Amino acid sequence: MSVSETASSLQIESETRLQRNALSLSHTVASTLASIAPAMSFFFGFAVIVQGAGLGAPITILIAMVVILFLTNTIAEFSRFVPSAGSFVTFCGKAFGPSIGAAVSVFLTFGYLVAASTVVSIAGVWVSETLKTFLGISIHWAILTVLISAATGLLVMHGIGISTLWSGIFFYFEAGLLILGSIFMIVAHPHSLTLAPFKFSNLTGGLAGLGAGFPLAVYLFIGWENSATLAEETENPRRNIPRALITGTLAIGIFYIFLAYANVVGFKMDVHALGASRLPFIDGLKASAPRLLVVAYIAGVTSILGSLIGLVNSQARILFNSGREGLLPEFLGKIHPRHHTPHSAMWLFLFIAVLLILSFSLVGRVAPMDYFGFAGTLGTIPIILTYMLTNLALPVYVFKYHRGQLDILRHVLLPIAGTLVMLFPLWGLIQPGQSWPLNIFPWIALGILAVSIIYGVIIARLSPGLAQRIGGYVADQ
Repeated sequence: MSVSETASSLQIESETRLQRNALSLSHTVASTLASIAPAMSFFFGFAVIVQGAGLGAPITILIAMVVILFLTNTIAEFSRFVPSAGSFVTFCGKAFGPSIGAAVSVFLTFGYLVAASTVVSIAGVWVSETLKTFLGISIHWAILTVLISAATGLLVMHGIGISTLWSGIFFYFEAGLLILGSIFMIVAHPHSLTLAPFKFSNLTGGLAGLGAGFPLAVYLFIGWENSATLAEETENPRRNIPRALITGTLAIGIFYIFLAYANVVGFKMDVHALGASRLPFIDGLKASAPRLLVVAYIAGVTSILGSLIGLVNSQARILFNSGREGLLPEFLGKIHPRHHTPHSAMWLFLFIAVLLILSFSLVGRVAPMDYFGFAGTLGTIPIILTYMLTNLALPVYVFKYHRGQLDILRHVLLPIAGTLVMLFPLWGLIQPGQSWPLNIFPWIALGILAVSIIYGVIIARLSPGLAQRIGGYVADQ
């Protein structure tokens, strides 16, 4: 190869490849945990879980963690074979072909955008309320939402290293504050320290109660999979991405169980009072250690900031990789010439998320808190369906490309079991008889799915080489 050909090859590489070895295992884990936003998710989700499961809410979270571990095995195994920033899109596309890969890129992006808009929706509201409560400063939530989103976009554009560092700082600060608040709730009510929350007999309504709280318990974990999209920038991705996935899932699951138990203790095992509270952690801390109330609010702020950074970094990379491989418009696959970040995909991801919440709240008159619940439910449906499809993709992929390495337990039985158990939270989201607008969300998801499939079929026919391009950007090759 001539000097000019070598230079041209290196230029193409720099224009299409993300920065190699920019993240260590600890950085990848921290970014993933931050994107889950445990404070925000727990603040707004735990009361709903209690309303369904009663005193057995911690058991519900424990079972949700086990279910997520089935999925963790699937993504970890895929990442050992073909680590890719495309994550679910690459995995399904390699197993089922380009039309399915393209369909997943649209369907999953819809789910992620709607789910991400819940974080955007609460960002301005929570910061506005914090400023008003403790400093007496009143700023409209919409202004703060735009400012926070713009600042997040600038930070993630400037590099995966610096943005991941800040998301990790925010997460560990948030986690420390939540642990501190939980300890105070436990210490304030030592007479309530029993194992009652971990007894199946205390699940309200038995399996029916578990089913009522289970979908939201699974929602608490969404973001656990974001390590996979950071593969191209993580050191030794075939080893570290599986480790990050398993470590992150176990860590956040144990953390949630501890928070849930402390919260139940903080309410003196009073399920009715706990379920009636809209923000049980805040109310529990207020009753147990009112001087520490500011701690919970600050934890909420850092949770939101860390989550926005983490999810934009990770989920926008699916858009980027889909653009790079030709599944979505080419401009999404552009990399910033100086910072080596997928800036086009990042800014578009953020813009649409902000546009969704501002349109529904300012034009449609939907309160941001209500939007948080509605969008979270709608966005979770495509995400869970993608989880299920990816589980089914693993045995197909291994049979097609790595039959000699087939392990019946890890590559067949666990993925199939993971698909079956996900039917439980899925049914909770799509079952008939729900109130408006929850009753129309399954139909919206079905419509988006139909559009995604049609798009996938068309783009696969128009791009004969698409099958070879899917998964063409393996993280360490």
